[in-house]
Amino acid sequence: MDLFTYYRSTSSYRVRIALALKGLAFDAIAVNLIRDGGEHRQPDYLSVNPQGRVPSLRLDEGAVIIQSMAIIEYLEELSPEPALLPAGLLARARHRQVAALIGCDIHPLHNVAVLNRLRDMGHDDGDVTAWIGHWITEGFTAVEALIGESGFCFEDVGLADVYLLPQVYAARRFNVDLSAFPRICRVEALASQHPAFRIAHPDAQSDKPE
Repeated sequence: MDLFTYYRSTSSYRVRIALALKGLAFDAIAVNLIRDGGEHRQPDYLSVNPQGRVPSLRLDEGAVIIQSMAIIEYLEELSPEPALLPAGLLARARHRQVAALIGCDIHPLHNVAVLNRLRDMGHDDGDVTAWIGHWITEGFTAVEALIGESGFCFEDVGLADVYLLPQVYAARRFNVDLSAFPRICRVEALASQHPAFRIAHPDAQSDKPE
């Protein structure tokens, strides 16, 4: 499989974690979102992903899956063990609600396209920083109340953690104060010692600038 990825893209980071947790081999193809106005805007990449975003997963037979949620669900069905979702219906729903909260309600609001649109509308960097901090803090307030008091989000590593860790990375990148979120910080500390999360981390990617 080929994963079209960018080292600090949080949605690409999610997919890298899922691949690492499942021990699935892939070739990383870097798509730089900054260089030359963004390689994701170039015809070669748009022929892979017409939305022009990362990640994209190209399967061995040539089919392409876009959107991190669809890719992660595909990987879960392709390689059910180790599972990203527990056996119980309610337990699975708890993982999914955290993943959806992050993937639908936090991350899209600090996506590069959204931030560039804010700047195009005349907002300065102070406005953009305040925007990011507001939405991450609001979302993390809910996540903090939803996850457990020990272990990863819900004891064992699962889908909620796959979504949470990249969002924590983004929060720290944008200097969001996380002192009010001890449960989230606990999960971050545990993940920092886990091989799959370390392999998938932006700092470990070959396309990270020196």
